Amino acid sequence: MFSLLRALLAVLLASATSLAAAEPLRSGTFTPPRAAPEFALHGTNGGDVRIQGFHGKVVALSFGYTSCADVCPTTLAYLAEARKKLGVAGNRMQVVYVTVDPERDDLARLRKYMNAFDASFIGATASPDILSGMRKAYGVTMTREPSKTNPADYVIHHSAYIFLIDPAGYLRAVMPFGVTPDDIAHDVGALLAG
Repeated sequence: MFSLLRALLAVLLASATSLAAAEPLRSGTFTPPRAAPEFALHGTNGGDVRIQGFHGKVVALSFGYTSCADVCPTTLAYLAEARKKLGVAGNRMQVVYVTVDPERDDLARLRKYMNAFDASFIGATASPDILSGMRKAYGVTMTREPSKTNPADYVIHHSAYIFLIDPAGYLRAVMPFGVTPDDIAHDVGALLAG
């Protein structure tokens, strides 16, 4: 009897150890988590947008622009679908979409664009210098390429990541372009569960 109890305890301990060692997130993680670089931007919500204003929520932070033909709308559509998949918990997910094109993306244009995906999404902008500093803090790159057909027009190539910031303001994960809404919902749910 004693040896059976000891064997059962050994199995339970091994299971608990393997569960503790398993990473619950499906995306790339920041280990150890670090405080998300703070920012102060103008938001489509009518106020300043700062990480500290979203404590208690998971922030899905993404960079892009409203004239983007494919990557940006796909990312926002996936974020909207993930938020729906979370049900009531989706109310504790805040998407913040930071423009890489402040020349064209004013707050009115960003607001209209965000509303096309989910009215809770916040678009954000600032001066080019502030946005450049923010991109640098998050490791986001961008280059501007003039259009071959219209010299006044341009396309912006940029990093297309989704950064997940936990309810305490820590940078926890980074998701590449094309990650599924199921994976986004899974990781946001895991961060909300603590």
